[in-house]
Amino acid sequence: MEYIVNLVLLFFAYSLLGWCIEVTLKYFQFHRFINRGFFTGPILPIYGSGAALITIFVGGLSPFESAYGTTFALSFLICGAVEYLTSYFMEKRFHARWWDYSQKPMNLHGRVWIGNLILFGLGGVAIIHFINPVLYRIFDSIPLSVKEAVSCVLLALFSADFILTHFVLKLVKIGVEKSEADNTEEIRKEVYLLLSDKSVFHKRFADAYPEVTYRTERISARIAEAKAEAEKMRREAEKRLAEYRETVSDKLEPSVLINSEIISRQDALIAMLYDEQNATDEMKALKEDIDRDKARLESRPISKIVSSLK
Repeated sequence: MEYIVNLVLLFFAYSLLGWCIEVTLKYFQFHRFINRGFFTGPILPIYGSGAALITIFVGGLSPFESAYGTTFALSFLICGAVEYLTSYFMEKRFHARWWDYSQKPMNLHGRVWIGNLILFGLGGVAIIHFINPVLYRIFDSIPLSVKEAVSCVLLALFSADFILTHFVLKLVKIGVEKSEADNTEEIRKEVYLLLSDKSVFHKRFADAYPEVTYRTERISARIAEAKAEAEKMRREAEKRLAEYRETVSDKLEPSVLINSEIISRQDALIAMLYDEQNATDEMKALKEDIDRDKARLESRPISKIVSSLK
């Protein structure tokens, strides 16, 4: 029982620490206080969940393996999976992406990226080998009954905050689904106005994620439609270009080249049909006239030019 209680306290401790980190980072980014997270209270459960899972898995291996490298690798994988799955299910549930690393190097579907994963690994090492021992010494100095009472109070507050958050996010989802806008910036403005007109809890949420990207079925359909239209236009352009090239090629071919081709084919036909032994005098005379005129034509400069073009 004490193990579970300590784990609950760890969850809230790291959730609070994560909230402090996020608030500090966003203060440097936006130069103002932003109450980060989906919850109204100073808590980011994704940090607490990651720390709790690292403690459970690495703690289970501690009798056999407790190297820093193992802790780093497990933290890297566990926290990465938590962040990825949280992003995925939140987007599917509420049609919005709350963070996007698509512009970062070595990212996976924009949900996680290598920079954060390395930080998760280093954070896991700090949690297991440095922070947890201190926290557990503090927990051991507190009577179990007190820890149980504190845990129950924290869980009750967490549950109430969760219910409130659910209603806020449900309002966000309704706003996104009803929006007639076809781009995320317009939807963001509409949702912000919708939340701003409500209570202070709703406005806090609107301020918490100024960079949220809304992804509705309408936007997805428009993107797919635009891609299909672009592909159709590309194929049509290639077809017309091929037809144009063929037409231009036919029109630009000099008549003298065509005449030369005709003469060459006529010569080939005469060679196949003409028989010197069986030819009449009239046929022989005609053949001599053709050969004489052909020799005169080939002696002219234009014939040499035509031959060079073939």
